[in-house]
Amino acid sequence: MGDERVRVQRGADRHRGGEPGEGIDSRYAFSFGGHYDPDNVRFGPLLACNEERLAPGSGFGEHPHRDVELVSWVLAGTLTHQDAAGRTVTLGPGDLQHQSAGAGIRHAERNAGPAPLRFLQMWLEPGTAGGEPRYTVLRSVPLDEPYEVPGAGARLRVCRPAAGAGLALPPAPRVYLVVTAGSVRLGDTVCEASDAARITDAAGLTAEAGPAGAEVLIWEFDGGHGAP
Repeated sequence: MGDERVRVQRGADRHRGGEPGEGIDSRYAFSFGGHYDPDNVRFGPLLACNEERLAPGSGFGEHPHRDVELVSWVLAGTLTHQDAAGRTVTLGPGDLQHQSAGAGIRHAERNAGPAPLRFLQMWLEPGTAGGEPRYTVLRSVPLDEPYEVPGAGARLRVCRPAAGAGLALPPAPRVYLVVTAGSVRLGDTVCEASDAARITDAAGLTAEAGPAGAEVLIWEFDGGHGAP
């Protein structure tokens, strides 16, 4: 019998969206855009965890955001980001981009490279609306060190355990784990690449990397912000 604190969502069960005819294949872990499931709207402050697959030359034209924390992680290929402030940045695997939209930003994201692009974009609700937008890019994110998103009461760790290595989960009220490469075992359940686990009261829980090792993104959320 599985641990009732752990709810696994398989990558194959994500809702398929995007514009396939335009080279955009989107896979939503939560309700997003025109896809609405009243039983799957958020996990704590986490509102979206979208896996985006863009063919060369495709992308998202300039569009607005406000009152949201946007965190992007490239899985394969290169992501070119442009914003209304005139900033252009190219991101590759191992780079993290964080935008606090604050009172409002406009930006565009596209695959300007020759190879297919896959990236995760995660949206978090800030505790306070408005404020000045902020922009951060980290090259080669340090492993196992928390990256703080203080406005959302959240911390993100990138972990790459070797084959068979154990990975202690933070003892937080809510933990969201995404396998981005390889596999991990959570109790009796094996999670493969693109699978995610929503964990409540993670104290004492560990994950074990599979035979090829793993790359795992682990979100740790403070209690009291967002529901359910």
